Amino acid sequence: MLAGPTASGKSAAALQLAESYGLDIISADSMQVYLGMDVGTAKPSPAGRQRVRHHLLDVVTPAEPFSVADYVRAAEAAISQVLAAGRSALIVGGTGFYLRALRHGLPTVPPADLEAQAPLWRAVREGRLDDLIAELARAAPADAARAQRNPRRVVRSLEVLRATGRPPSAYPNRPPRYTYDLLVLDPPAEALVERIAERASRMFEAGLVEEVRSLLAEYPEQPTALQAIGYKEVAAHVRGEISEAQALEAVTVATRQYAKRQRTWFRRETDSTTLPGFGHEMGEELAAWLEGVLRR
Repeated sequence: MLAGPTASGKSAAALQLAESYGLDIISADSMQVYLGMDVGTAKPSPAGRQRVRHHLLDVVTPAEPFSVADYVRAAEAAISQVLAAGRSALIVGGTGFYLRALRHGLPTVPPADLEAQAPLWRAVREGRLDDLIAELARAAPADAARAQRNPRRVVRSLEVLRATGRPPSAYPNRPPRYTYDLLVLDPPAEALVERIAERASRMFEAGLVEEVRSLLAEYPEQPTALQAIGYKEVAAHVRGEISEAQALEAVTVATRQYAKRQRTWFRRETDSTTLPGFGHEMGEELAAWLEGVLRR
């Protein structure tokens, strides 16, 4: 597994490693699973996907739900296929909840109930996410912290809590199917902030506004996808609520805050290796780590 905060250079480093060592890449990004959400998620380019086989990109439309349980099932199926073909897989992404679920197993929570989730999603659309987070925090502070303000996780946690009286963290985990080595990129904070600002500007130049406008037209009801960083802020611009410059600033600030939460999350991961730099700076160290893993 190769993880790290957004804009830390995971994807480029992973592409280089995968090409050099004949690996498949399995995405661990909660928004790259959505078809049509390309620019705002920094999805691997068509050229990169031709160079290296990628899995778990474009799995569902923005109108469809996709839970962490769905992710684990799909990721483990992809890993099984890769191994059966005599190859190795490199899991790459910044969605810590996905990576932890793969490493430690899924909680044995009840299956999702979309009918029970409906009023919660209505509250999210009405701008009452903070109220939902407060409700979750009063009953289960650890679950609220783990949700990291992600609407999908907040909704799912509250659904389980309201239905059973127990938060997801109260349920034991199923054993994971595979074992993993985790390497985390942890570049200097100031340099990461600069890269985040540059990346946000490039996304707008690459057509993020047009992408969001197209998604809104095709999927007018997409509560989960529209909460993604970049899409929520640009959707407000498309609706005429803020200017493009304000949207760019909002995306930059939200991404910076998200990267800070990611860094905190990954620093709490046990049995991991950390490299204090960006992916493009750590070529030799990344190769040495991977070679050590592949020799086992």
